[in-house]
Amino acid sequence: MDFGALLFLVLLIFVFFVAFSTFRVIRQSTIGVVERLGSYHRLLPNGLHFVVPFIDRVLPLTDLREHVLDYPPQPVITKDNVTMQVDTVIYYQVTDPVKATYELSNLRGAIEKLTQTTIRNVIGELSLDETLTSRERVNAQLRIILDEATDKWGVKVNRIELKSIEPPQDIKEAMEKQMRAERNKRAQILTAEGERQSNILISEGRKQATILEAEGARTQVILAAEAEAEAIIKINEARARGLSMLKSVNPDQALLTIQGFDALREVAKGQATKIIIPSDLAGLAGTLKALVEIVKD
Repeated sequence: MDFGALLFLVLLIFVFFVAFSTFRVIRQSTIGVVERLGSYHRLLPNGLHFVVPFIDRVLPLTDLREHVLDYPPQPVITKDNVTMQVDTVIYYQVTDPVKATYELSNLRGAIEKLTQTTIRNVIGELSLDETLTSRERVNAQLRIILDEATDKWGVKVNRIELKSIEPPQDIKEAMEKQMRAERNKRAQILTAEGERQSNILISEGRKQATILEAEGARTQVILAAEAEAEAIIKINEARARGLSMLKSVNPDQALLTIQGFDALREVAKGQATKIIIPSDLAGLAGTLKALVEIVKD
């Protein structure tokens, strides 16, 4: 191969290299920072872009998605001098690629160190019980402090979680004994409360039964008295109806005549009396006339 052919091959490779470096494709959820002659020039969003060879330089792409940093457990001392192992995970997202590129050299390392320092400061102001029972409040407080501190780096802290808090073994044993004592105490209280409620219910049941029995006896007496009074009323009404019926019916005429003779006989005893017997022995008017004649004599 002569010199001319070799030169042509070198020029061809150079042209392909320049053409390849002239066009850049930026993927979704990433962004590129372009430097021109060593200074910040512009940002490249996702898509196809043209850059000037040998003048523009595209820095490593910045991922705009949410990142997760899971740190190994670290020792933290509480306000009451208890050393605990705290396992932390943090979720953050780059919001300003320019700040995240030029404000510091190691973004992940800086966030890790800042998180560890903040956790020590926050938990150092709390007691052991407060740390174990106020995890949500600790998480919220850590997120606010870290978000404010990382804002100048173009980073937003979305969430921070304390995955686990492990106190020393002797503290764990003491806490377990305390928990067992509390559970036994609650069980005894619940048992006593249940017995108390049972006794109250039994007494209430007996009381209600006695009241119902008394009400039943009272109702029975009232019903018996009402039945007796009703019977007396019915008897009196029957007698009254019987007397009324007797008054409205004419008695036997012969019986009235005999009773009239008996009356005249009683009147005439021991006297010289003139007795006039009516011709119509069956008539009540004749008997009355005879009685009138006797009185006149």
